[in-house]
Amino acid sequence: MPRWLSLIGLAVIGTMILAACGSSSSTGGASGASKKIALLLPETKTARYESKDKPLFEADVAKLCGAQVLYSNANQDAPTQANQADAALTNGANVLVLDAVDGAAAASIATKAKAQKVPVVSYDRLILNAPVDYYISFDNAGVGKLQGTALLTALGSKTNPTVVEINGDPTDNNATLFKQGAHSVLDGKTNIAKEYDTPQWSPDNAQKEMTQALTALNNKVDGVLAANDGTAGGAIAAMKAAGVNPLPPITGQDAELAAIQRIVAGTQTMTVYKAIVPEAEKAAELACDLATGVSVPSDMTGGKTVNNKNIDVPSILLTPVAVTKANVKDTVVKDAFWTKADICTADFAAACTAAGL
Repeated sequence: MPRWLSLIGLAVIGTMILAACGSSSSTGGASGASKKIALLLPETKTARYESKDKPLFEADVAKLCGAQVLYSNANQDAPTQANQADAALTNGANVLVLDAVDGAAAASIATKAKAQKVPVVSYDRLILNAPVDYYISFDNAGVGKLQGTALLTALGSKTNPTVVEINGDPTDNNATLFKQGAHSVLDGKTNIAKEYDTPQWSPDNAQKEMTQALTALNNKVDGVLAANDGTAGGAIAAMKAAGVNPLPPITGQDAELAAIQRIVAGTQTMTVYKAIVPEAEKAAELACDLATGVSVPSDMTGGKTVNNKNIDVPSILLTPVAVTKANVKDTVVKDAFWTKADICTADFAAACTAAGL
């Protein structure tokens, strides 16, 4: 064979190999290098979004398909999030992964994306009344049930104990589900003397609410159902300022580091650990597949759906876990969500030893 024919043959083979590499699935690394995935998170008052969700999602996308992540955080402002979504679409986002500030307000974002044939993954919080391709979150009513059950257990044999309930932001559909789950356990077994919906999930607002409750109840509170660790921290600050001692049982959610330290020290009863690692990973898998045109595996959702008042959205629902002092080591530490070194700083060294860490 003439040398020039051999060279042409090698060139053709090389081109075929490159083409094959470029058409690989979302696990192929560079297959999505020309694609853009928008990650739109809702706020910074809850520590998990900046410290866990964002870096985990970005790392998973880099590993799975190499797409560019267009990141924005709305700082708890729905109009800001709408503008951020518009900017992402204008910048050529192939997929929106949207954790809505306001599930109802975010319908306009999903509708606009759909009109531009851009898939939407509803991340952690459900987008309502709009076309959504996938939803990934946790059994959120189950979160409230875990909190209510843990609080009842901590209250022991008290008859009709007085409880203050500090719920999350009323515009967050998850907060509604947490509240429903908690009430399904506490109603009829406790006296929910004061109940608040906390704007923006703000610890400062939670502290004000708890202060109001303590004033109205003359500091006589047997337990506090706090919807997350931020609101728990605000409630604890209010009780300490009012001289409540000992502190009553109090719940939380998100397994924030400060909350885990409070649990080890005995100032917070429990938190709900939502394994953000698999949540971010599954969201990245969906986003990469949708961005690169790869068929999403049929078993990804296990056939589960959640109705968002518009359609039954194919859904991945992960299982939340209650964390107390007794199982810190076997949950958040075992999963390397937080390390012993993270938790057991100098101020908590003695408490960690007592807790077996």
